[in-house]
Amino acid sequence: MRQQEDRQREDRVEGGDRGRVVAQEREHALDDAEDGEAAGEEERQPRQPREEGEHDEHHREHPQQVAEDRVSVEAGRAEDAEAGQEELNDDYDEEEPGAADVGDSEEALPLAGLVHGGNRTPSASGYRARVAIATGRDYGLFIGGVLAEPASGEVRELIEPASGEPLARAAMAGPEDVDRAVAAARAALDGAWGKTPPAERSRLLHALADALLANRSELAELETRNAGKPIASTRGEVAGTAEVLRYYAGAVSSIEGKANAYGSSFLFYALKEPVGVCAQIVPWNYPLLMAGWKLGPALAAGCPVVLKPDPQTPLTALRLAELAAEAGFPAGAINVIPAEGPTTGAYLVSHPGVDKVAFTGSTRTGAEIMRLCADGIKRLTLELGGKSPNVVFADASLGEVVPASTYAFCAGAGQSCECRSRLLVEKPVYDQVVAGLADAAGRVKVGDPLDPETQVGSLISARHRERVHGFVESGREEGAEVVSGGEIPPGKGAFYPPTVLAHVDNRMTVAQEEVFGPVVAVIPFEDEDEAVRIANDTRYGLYATVWTSDPGRGHRLAQRLKAGQVAINTPYTTRPGVPFGGYKQSGFGRELALETIESYLETKSVLVGIGTKPANPYGL
Repeated sequence: MRQQEDRQREDRVEGGDRGRVVAQEREHALDDAEDGEAAGEEERQPRQPREEGEHDEHHREHPQQVAEDRVSVEAGRAEDAEAGQEELNDDYDEEEPGAADVGDSEEALPLAGLVHGGNRTPSASGYRARVAIATGRDYGLFIGGVLAEPASGEVRELIEPASGEPLARAAMAGPEDVDRAVAAARAALDGAWGKTPPAERSRLLHALADALLANRSELAELETRNAGKPIASTRGEVAGTAEVLRYYAGAVSSIEGKANAYGSSFLFYALKEPVGVCAQIVPWNYPLLMAGWKLGPALAAGCPVVLKPDPQTPLTALRLAELAAEAGFPAGAINVIPAEGPTTGAYLVSHPGVDKVAFTGSTRTGAEIMRLCADGIKRLTLELGGKSPNVVFADASLGEVVPASTYAFCAGAGQSCECRSRLLVEKPVYDQVVAGLADAAGRVKVGDPLDPETQVGSLISARHRERVHGFVESGREEGAEVVSGGEIPPGKGAFYPPTVLAHVDNRMTVAQEEVFGPVVAVIPFEDEDEAVRIANDTRYGLYATVWTSDPGRGHRLAQRLKAGQVAINTPYTTRPGVPFGGYKQSGFGRELALETIESYLETKSVLVGIGTKPANPYGL
């Protein structure tokens, strides 16, 4: 790890424009067209199923371009953390009907064998051979602006989900490391970071966004290899993270108090102050993007952060912290400590030096965090699970509904809290939609995440795949019909095909529990009232989509559905400036909005006596 510290010092930008990090010997700068590509639809943009041979340059790069833009990436490997534990990271390990307790050992079969829908040629392994891959690097903790050894000496070997092969080794934090990170954050708040004026905080956030884009290829490959996500998706997620940071850089100017005079006797004014040291826990499904969601508003508000990424996927968060230091963030403003949840995560959440906690992950873990925060009366925001409905009326354009709905449950391999995993279809068009969806799901390209043609990559681990498959099997047992997918493919990695279940009743387990995989349950309904009843019949309330040609109906359902976000005639979800969060057991608080900054601020009221009469109410 000393070698990595030397490398970090050598790469650090000194003097001049510290905000612009030049990523020498890492990659070529991206042109304006690539940067602009992310600003619109890319954050969780669809790569819709296409007829074989159809070319779509907007959603993927040419392999030759990627090869020319390759970088020497020192990546890591993600060991499948004890998924049976109730972790304070995003394990999404709720009830597991039919899931066997298995390990991750599998026969060594080539990645070229990963085929779905019969439309993949054995070219994935060839592309993999052309990308720059460097393994064996040790990743330390990032505390107080420098890389640090864990106090316990624990270094975990990480496994690449898509191949089952080693990537690198990452240090795991323990309680002593939490103490160090919280102390570094507190020192930053009392020192350089606390004295950083708003305009400089804005500049630093812009500088970090610049650094992410300058290192886009490296970060995308790290995310792809560490989390199993398609390279076409992770490139968009890097740009999306930069967009979030820019949004909050601009929002710094919105932080202001107010002043009022009360008659001629009093003047009142309010001060906005950082809430304090923030503990932020992010999941394995969108490691870099979720780090950006959390860091952006906290840093805009002037709070220092102790970020705990999931122990399976820490690599991009650690690299982000390095880039932040290079961009000029003061030591201690950003600290990153990968760790297990039940021990170190619990210690972080309950630490007396932590003033606010922000968590994205499973509902069960969120409930445990609430209990831990209660003793210290800590500020808390939670973005939790979902079982989001996708409601299709007979008057909708089915030619648009089918590919969009395929994306809505396949994006991120279904490992997304807003995955529209319940498809509610009006009965007159039910069979037509089921047939179209089964066909579209069978044409989604599943395979090597490093292949730019891939649309759905690997699940996070073989154990998690067993959990997903267990839900599909429970659906079969309860009477659902699997019309597409539903079988574990041979080969290395943790791949699972897009799976469509028809004739599902909303009371079935697969319709009530968060599967967190590319699985959709198609449920019929009679009319608008029944659609609303079924859609709301879940303990979750994160997201909902409505498809109809009747504008009035769309707006009526937006009011009646119990969800934090409702989309009408579009499968797309999050954008900076659009508040994101849930009803019911999907959590509370909102991400990606101006109001998010408020959750990182305290309001202090100051009352000043300006009257001429003496203040002697007792007449003493």
